[in-house]
Amino acid sequence: MVALVALVVRTVDVLLVIFLAVLLGVYLRAIADLLRHRLHVPQTVGLLSGVAITVGALVGIFLLIAPAVGQQVQDLLANLPRFLTDLDATTSRIIRGMPLLRRLGGGTSSLFGNMLNEVFGFLRGAAVPYLKGGVEFLIEGVSVIVMAVYLARSPEIYTRGILALTPPRHRPLARSILDDLGVTLRAWVVGQLASMVLLAALTTLGLWALDVPYFLAFGVFAGVAAIVPFFGTLLSTVLPALIALGAAGLPKALAVAGVGVGVHLIEANFVAPVVMERQINIPPVLTIAGVLLLGKLFGLAGLVVAVPILAVIIVLLRHVLIGGLYGDAAGEGQPAIAVRPLNS
Repeated sequence: MVALVALVVRTVDVLLVIFLAVLLGVYLRAIADLLRHRLHVPQTVGLLSGVAITVGALVGIFLLIAPAVGQQVQDLLANLPRFLTDLDATTSRIIRGMPLLRRLGGGTSSLFGNMLNEVFGFLRGAAVPYLKGGVEFLIEGVSVIVMAVYLARSPEIYTRGILALTPPRHRPLARSILDDLGVTLRAWVVGQLASMVLLAALTTLGLWALDVPYFLAFGVFAGVAAIVPFFGTLLSTVLPALIALGAAGLPKALAVAGVGVGVHLIEANFVAPVVMERQINIPPVLTIAGVLLLGKLFGLAGLVVAVPILAVIIVLLRHVLIGGLYGDAAGEGQPAIAVRPLNS
């Protein structure tokens, strides 16, 4: 057991790469199954079509919006000192007009400016390790894609292998766990992609309607940040609001924050319950604690895979501990925990 724990600790980066390959494989398999059921194409043709559709969509999106987003991000970083100065002046003016805030202390006026500067510094710092390790990142990315294609093409090979390694008397339990994990991870992948696209589109439209600077960059960031529950939502709502506060004042900032809150409420109450089919219902406290823990342990990659890892752990606990050890089958066939996932 000690040797196994030491092996996991030493190879945790590789295990995260494998887990990302599993998630991508689940996504490709979902597309292949959809095409096979709707268009009655062979599984291999559906899988190749899914890969082609995904690559085509990514290339199309990159060619369509990447230049504009890159230009807006570059301009935003170049003008960040001016925005911080404007933000500090605006918050100081607001504080002078409110006696209660004025009595709180003299350092309050620069609080938002310092927070904004630290956030952008964190984002730059999170990207630097991946840019510096470009060769390693490329090798891992290609490995994830190749493993995902093989997993999506013949998942039964790997499920049979896992079952063969399981003692015969526990094989029904192992089969039940694998089936539950497949449904759960598929629900998360499909629901997460749908949520990210919707959040990016609605946020971009809302910020554009309010004439917020760099609306496209903030819209894309809202979609990408949605993969981190609670914290991504909070950050993608606060950042454009702070920019609007420094550039246009408090009313515009409140309007921008209202757009962010409204968009995330729409996604959480109308999209996520339908798409995810209540398969990965994780209580809010567990979600936040899991994101903090995995982010601390594994950095940016831990933030990305925090929710699916929590879902896997809950599935294992339900089948092995509650169903197998305790003999309580009340939760069999039910979602992980009957509480809405924390998406906003």
